[in-house]
Amino acid sequence: MPLYYGIITLAVVMFGVQFFFNERFQKEYGSSVRGTFLFNFCSSVAGLLCLLIINRFAVGFTSFTLLMATLAAINSLLYTFCAIKAFAHINLSVFSIFAMLGGMLLPFVFGILFYHEGWSLGKGLCILLIVAALTITVKRGEKKGGFIYYAGVFTLNGMSGVISKVFTAAPYEKANSASYSIWIAIIGTALSGVVLLFMLKGMKRPSLKALGFTLGYGSINKVANFLLLLALAVLPASVQYPFVTGGTMIVSCLISALRGERPSWREWVSVALSFVGILFLVFLP
Repeated sequence: MPLYYGIITLAVVMFGVQFFFNERFQKEYGSSVRGTFLFNFCSSVAGLLCLLIINRFAVGFTSFTLLMATLAAINSLLYTFCAIKAFAHINLSVFSIFAMLGGMLLPFVFGILFYHEGWSLGKGLCILLIVAALTITVKRGEKKGGFIYYAGVFTLNGMSGVISKVFTAAPYEKANSASYSIWIAIIGTALSGVVLLFMLKGMKRPSLKALGFTLGYGSINKVANFLLLLALAVLPASVQYPFVTGGTMIVSCLISALRGERPSWREWVSVALSFVGILFLVFLP
């Protein structure tokens, strides 16, 4: 069990770093629809290469794996669009609030309601503290002008965990976690590539820096999600995703501080609450 907590801790650090690449791409290239599909295409290619290396270029296949991978790829594409549009309104640490709240609550509730993962004191205290941390951080007026994108980030990031849970728990014949992740990258590359073909005319050429941000995001994102799939085979969704949420909030806030953004006292309080919530989750199972 400690090994799997270590795996999701590594994924948490990677998720915190990926937000940085996402934000920097938006500032470098803009938040247009073309930019969204370019970002998704390049990041999917980078992630695909990393996953192929991890799985030694072997790719398993079943119809169920393909179906779930298609749903995950579409969800990821829509999430990327909402994320890039949201960054036009909010900074890195505030963005992580909407993303992580959805990423925690939807899989948490789904695991308990549909997979009977059970309730515990540690889970309850962790959820309460992390929700309190998120509530403290949100300031009035910050959501104006982009609510639909914040709602999209919340819902779609949560659906990512739900789809992963369904894949790992379903009794159907399926490929291993690495192959499933590879199919998500393949389908994501194909979908965004086809759309890009119709958008080439008038498209702004990305700078080398912008391309670097997409490659960095794709590599980190795909590997981090693969690590979560590995851990999800052992840890319940109602344990894993609150851990990921609280941890990513901490990492995102620390990255913002290291970049000189000076997180507010609200954000530091949220970090403290998230940390205590994770301790309850781990030590009060």
